[in-house]
Amino acid sequence: MQEATNRSQAGGAGDMGKGEQTRQEIIRKAAPIFNQRGYEGASLSDLMKATGLKKGGIYRHFSSKEQLAAEAFDFAWQEAWSARTRGLESVTNSVDRLQQLVVNFVKRRGVVPGGCPLLNTAVDSDDGSFVLRQRVRKAFAGWSNQVMTTIRTGIRKREVRPGIDARKVATVMIATLEGAIMLSRLEKTDHALRAAQEYLDAYLEKEVRLQR
Repeated sequence: MQEATNRSQAGGAGDMGKGEQTRQEIIRKAAPIFNQRGYEGASLSDLMKATGLKKGGIYRHFSSKEQLAAEAFDFAWQEAWSARTRGLESVTNSVDRLQQLVVNFVKRRGVVPGGCPLLNTAVDSDDGSFVLRQRVRKAFAGWSNQVMTTIRTGIRKREVRPGIDARKVATVMIATLEGAIMLSRLEKTDHALRAAQEYLDAYLEKEVRLQR
């Protein structure tokens, strides 16, 4: 009897593992659809086609389309953020690290089909989903906090000018880069992104770095 119980528990754990694997695969395949078409534009038929599942197969793992969209955004943002921060741990100087973050942003902007998930979902959810808007706010806060932490570390290490407003630096960087992404998409060129990179490189060098 005990052996039967153990087998039953093992089978249940295996089923749960497979279910979670399916769930993550749905998120992965849904992420570019929501990022490219927005919450309203991503139809159930689009999601079914991408995942190869029926409606019931999708909603067996998610309580609603909104929940799937929120988790798809988290996935897309994590993919984009991982690409943008790749290799930063090997850059020891704080200002150099911020400059490299800008370079990564410009060079690795096409990681998720449809462009920057933060910009796309922020615009898409402005008058729409409260849940998505909250996810975007959380992502923005994470990016902003990373920049501010780097600035404050740089002040302690005497690499950044003392008294610099860390939040202002984070706002300038994020607004400049995300604005450049929008202009680049409108113009279908990378001129705005290159101009943003040049501006931020000079800004970090002249206004943020502690001059010896």
